[in-house]
Amino acid sequence: MSSGLVAALRSVVGAAHVLTDADVVASYALDWSRRFGGPAVAVVRPGDVDEVAAVVRACIGARVPVLPQGGNTGLVGGSVPGPHGPAPVILSTRRLTRLDAVDDLAGQVTVGAGVVLADLHRHVRSAGWDYGVDLAARESATVGGTVGTNAGGIRVCCHGMTRAQVVGIEAVLPDGSVVRHLGGLPKDNTGYDLPGLLVGSEGTLGVVTAARLRLVRPPTASTVALVGVRDASDALDLVRSAVPRGVRLLAAEILDAAMLRHVCDLAGLPWPLAGPSEHVLLLETESPVVGGIALDLPDDRDVVVALDAADKARFWSYRERAAEATAALGVPHRFDVSVPLGGWDAFVAAMTARLRDLDDVEEVLVFGHLADGNLHVEVLGPEPGDERADVVVLTTVADHHGSISAEHGVGRAKAAYLHLTRSPAEIAVMRSVKAALDPHGLFNPGALLP
Repeated sequence: MSSGLVAALRSVVGAAHVLTDADVVASYALDWSRRFGGPAVAVVRPGDVDEVAAVVRACIGARVPVLPQGGNTGLVGGSVPGPHGPAPVILSTRRLTRLDAVDDLAGQVTVGAGVVLADLHRHVRSAGWDYGVDLAARESATVGGTVGTNAGGIRVCCHGMTRAQVVGIEAVLPDGSVVRHLGGLPKDNTGYDLPGLLVGSEGTLGVVTAARLRLVRPPTASTVALVGVRDASDALDLVRSAVPRGVRLLAAEILDAAMLRHVCDLAGLPWPLAGPSEHVLLLETESPVVGGIALDLPDDRDVVVALDAADKARFWSYRERAAEATAALGVPHRFDVSVPLGGWDAFVAAMTARLRDLDDVEEVLVFGHLADGNLHVEVLGPEPGDERADVVVLTTVADHHGSISAEHGVGRAKAAYLHLTRSPAEIAVMRSVKAALDPHGLFNPGALLP
């Protein structure tokens, strides 16, 4: 059956875009965390929406699962096969690189799912606009992947999650039909919000092939500051007092001292402050003029401020190289969770105390998006397949009324824990939607829903 399907796929997209070599397929079948992956029949790379639809029809006709994949920068196993069950066809959207001209009147742009986030940024900035989603993996993460996971990133406190940016969508559903709703009308109350449904669906309801995106105006200028703080509560108090009324907060990020030391070691960067600090807060605010400082920082704080582009990029590297720094230490257990604002420190204290009971936990590192309560937790020591640390972290999240996934999605890593932050009624509704659109259960099976 697989050989017949491969032949059918080659007839749709051409032999060069159906990859079956084991080593090549393996590079698509393991995610960036290095914890998740499994076998695949092949990787197919369609070049337009019609080819995507034909690929889907061929796979569904052969009853072979379909796994949509973008840049494969995920960390929860949602973009790669699982180790059990029938091997899927990985449908890579990387060749869907449509990049329309910016609609300057509407402040919108239509782009293909395979467009890399950094290319999108460059495209819209050349027209005097910006896109509100930005993240460290911008040079490899694709628009389709960020739509599929409802990605967050460093600008959520200013612009919101990906769902807030998507005003239209094109997708291929599990029956091979194509839905197109790319008009981008600000007011369109004509039934169910299909873009809102598909954003964050993690490839379980169809293949997103293009999106109409809302754009924002870039800041005139900005100020970036690194500030020594005691803990997250201290940092939140500082954000409230240091950002003047009427000034746009662009980012508020925090790293604990241990995490920052690893970044310094990896990148060869100096400790950024004059003295030691338990945590370091990165603040970025919009400035009304180039060279202006739109922050009211108290004189008794250990702080450094960057105004020019080179210094701002250097300051951001302390935050953006955090995941890379821990990856260099081994295969960490990575957690992307959120807690109510003000609950960061209590959660970290409770989680760390429980993790100390696991004898093979070597280090617990915490950093993340302070302004929206999104923590990234890195646990070093346990073997990749050992889920004891996962149970501790995620149950502690539930105890603190948080979410087991803030911005990376549920994937395979957290599907079995979905009940911790979603009620039985909510999960039943999700299953009903999944069954209606994908009655054979062949789209990314095992991801999102257990």
